[in-house]
Amino acid sequence: MAAHHGGLPGVAPGPHRALAYPPMELLLALPVLLLSVVLHEYAHGWMALRQGDRTALDAGRLTMNPAAHIDPVGSILVPLILWLAPGNVLFGWARPVPVDPRNFRNYRRGDILVSLAGVAANLLLAALFTMAIIVLIHLGRVLPAGEGVFSVLRAMAHLGIWLNLILVFFNLIPIPPLDGSHVLYHLLPTRLAVVYREIGRYGMVVLLLILFLAPEVIDFLLWPVSMLDGLAAALVRLST
Repeated sequence: MAAHHGGLPGVAPGPHRALAYPPMELLLALPVLLLSVVLHEYAHGWMALRQGDRTALDAGRLTMNPAAHIDPVGSILVPLILWLAPGNVLFGWARPVPVDPRNFRNYRRGDILVSLAGVAANLLLAALFTMAIIVLIHLGRVLPAGEGVFSVLRAMAHLGIWLNLILVFFNLIPIPPLDGSHVLYHLLPTRLAVVYREIGRYGMVVLLLILFLAPEVIDFLLWPVSMLDGLAAALVRLST
């Protein structure tokens, strides 16, 4: 039976709610978010192919074309409604990448690597956005006439760091269908793993209840975002 690995970006209230911006800032965030989610999905499919599974490739999902990964409801309608509605939660998802673990050369190793590929891609993208800020600062000094454009690009890169760090640690939360649940499943003893997978059928309900009724739990789980964002800022200061 085919499984699915998908980026499920959820943004909770509090200091980690990187998408809680006025319209102009939201316009800066959207292309960055689109790139981040698409790369996340591509990484799942790319790693699955390396592990012996062609499902994503044959389904046309091993592409950076956003149209292949956008879910009309989860990527557009739900986030738009939540952004316009009163409240402190912005939540959405992309189309999950189809994966058939039966094709993996090693099921356990393959499932773990495919699960971690998406968050690894987002972590790499956060690092690249940090490097971009450094380059843009130096470009602004060399080409002061372009500082207006460079400042906008730096703002987008700052958002990129936050968004990708959120995607990393949100997707590592071990609640199905998030990527972290696949990893935890393989780390549990067999008997507990079976129970965990059965309970996992209600994972989306649990996740939504936490997001809307106890968002402070998500804020707590996302504490590394602030730490790594501060590390990125320190690196920028040291390099400029």
